[in-house]
Amino acid sequence: MKTRADYIIGIDPDTDKSGIAQVRVAGREVELFSASFPELLDYLQRMRQKELTEGMRVVVVVEASWRISTNWHTKRGESVRVSASKGIDQGRCAEVGRKIVECARYYGLEVVEQLPLKKIWKGPDGKITDEEIKAFIPIKGRTNQETRDAALLAWNEAGFPIRIKT
Repeated sequence: MKTRADYIIGIDPDTDKSGIAQVRVAGREVELFSASFPELLDYLQRMRQKELTEGMRVVVVVEASWRISTNWHTKRGESVRVSASKGIDQGRCAEVGRKIVECARYYGLEVVEQLPLKKIWKGPDGKITDEEIKAFIPIKGRTNQETRDAALLAWNEAGFPIRIKT
């Protein structure tokens, strides 16, 4: 096991709604949801209160795309305008991530800035699909790409196995 935390919160930052995965390590219980920036900050404050009042250890794992110097999302034949738009979007997401890290640390939470995990899955651009993630993480209900990415971050930080059943 990688961590001694009671709860691991994985966050995939986004400008509209970030993907969030809360993993209770002891029972491998997973809760996924999306939240706007203010809602996410409220949630992090509640988790810090839980840490203080219940003595639970919480670790926040944020996908830190800003820590990669070469993160190109261009495709052959795309216009300069399309490439610039992608760069702007990525920069906005990176800044949201930096602010999440800054606020979580300000609240007193332990934060891990995790480089994006390898894209080795069957979905578009190597992203994980709903079917793939549910093969090894006990997730109920619907997921989206942001919540699946957040779940992978938290599951990985917990040191739980990431395997596909064939």
